[in-house]
Amino acid sequence: MRQGAAKIFGKFMPRLDTSPQTRQRPPIMQRALPYFLSLPALMVCIGILVPFFIAVSYSLMRYRLNLPHLKGFNWFANYLDFATDAAFWHTLWVSLVYAVLSVGFELLLGLGIALLLQKPTRMNNFVSIILLLPLMTAPALAALMWKLMTNPNFGILSYLVSLLGFTDFKWASDPSSALFTVLLVDIWVYTPFIMILLLAGLRALPKQPFEASALDNVPASFVFFRITLPMLMPYIITATLFRLLDSIQQFDIIYAMTQGGPGNSLVVFQVQAYLEFFQYTNVGRSAALMVILWAITYGLSHLFIKQWLRLRERASGLA
Repeated sequence: MRQGAAKIFGKFMPRLDTSPQTRQRPPIMQRALPYFLSLPALMVCIGILVPFFIAVSYSLMRYRLNLPHLKGFNWFANYLDFATDAAFWHTLWVSLVYAVLSVGFELLLGLGIALLLQKPTRMNNFVSIILLLPLMTAPALAALMWKLMTNPNFGILSYLVSLLGFTDFKWASDPSSALFTVLLVDIWVYTPFIMILLLAGLRALPKQPFEASALDNVPASFVFFRITLPMLMPYIITATLFRLLDSIQQFDIIYAMTQGGPGNSLVVFQVQAYLEFFQYTNVGRSAALMVILWAITYGLSHLFIKQWLRLRERASGLA
């Protein structure tokens, strides 16, 4: 009986063809949507890679703007010249010293301020917002402002220092104090960046270890070095990486205040590359300096990211 009814109704019911050939395809806009969404990332990638490879090709050339007829490939001659160039090693040394000192002081100050503002109260939140104001100032503008304040004739900082007995402090106009002056500007501008990252990290830490240590009357120094710092280390590495890569490529603060001087006391990579291109019109040498700077930043990034991944694995119990 059931089989007969199935045969009768089967004649009137349409058959559904489930073969892949007749399956409805999605609209063309739906299929193209992933490509449209990835288009901005592709444009950014092209915008980064094209200038990079152009700079690499220029670094392998003998290319001076005032002698265009001599343009041609000399391959690695620009890099080999740096090996025996005392000015290059001085630039490398100044760049590394500047990066280490600026990031070191900013890290210590930023961590100290973050610890003071760790408790999320209205007053602490207001102070943290006020401390972010230097970060909103353009570095070149901040450098010009500090240049006026440190002017030996009418600067307010020169006047305050004279009250302490330093009547003829030269600030950025003396090679012995130029690095100190530029570091002051860098620390003033970028310490809030490290402070806000570490403050976010401190407030995101789990509260259970600190509550347990408070119940057991654990000393504050032990809590800081054994609990807070190890859990905060990924944030410290992230902040240090960002600032180290930025400070080793510093240009605007140094050039706005000293133009790399007095003499060559503050000639870092970016300043030296700028002078090679615009003052000496040596495009090949300038591009080679920038490629070397890229190699240094790439190596530092690799080391810091590798350490950050190791700490994350250890924190998740995989190491």
